[in-house]
Amino acid sequence: MKLHCVILGPLLLLLLLASCDGAPKTSAIDLRTFIGCAVREFTFLARKRGCRALRVTTDACWGRCETWERPVLKPPYIETYHRVCTYNETKMMTVKLPKCAPDVDPFYTYPVAIRCDCDICSTATTQCETA
Repeated sequence: MKLHCVILGPLLLLLLLASCDGAPKTSAIDLRTFIGCAVREFTFLARKRGCRALRVTTDACWGRCETWERPVLKPPYIETYHRVCTYNETKMMTVKLPKCAPDVDPFYTYPVAIRCDCDICSTATTQCETA
């Protein structure tokens, strides 16, 4: 092994370790050009009839996934590959809504994304749009 390889390897490792201050660094992602599926912070209004709405911040799936269609000579005359950014792993969280009527359960449960992936659309977890 050449001497510059023996010295350069540990030197790069030291530079890498010196740049780490214990906190993970995130690179800026250009959301206009990002292709893929990721967990992203999302705020929504939790609503239930008989209660006041509550603003909730959670993690949700966000992204654009590869999709394509091409014509083929046999029925149905089109081959498709459609994937959507969807939940792969979630946990459920519950909040108490404010100022509920006495006969209304004040608790609201919603999913929090742990892991997201590009996958086929499942009506069990996602509102799927079809042509």
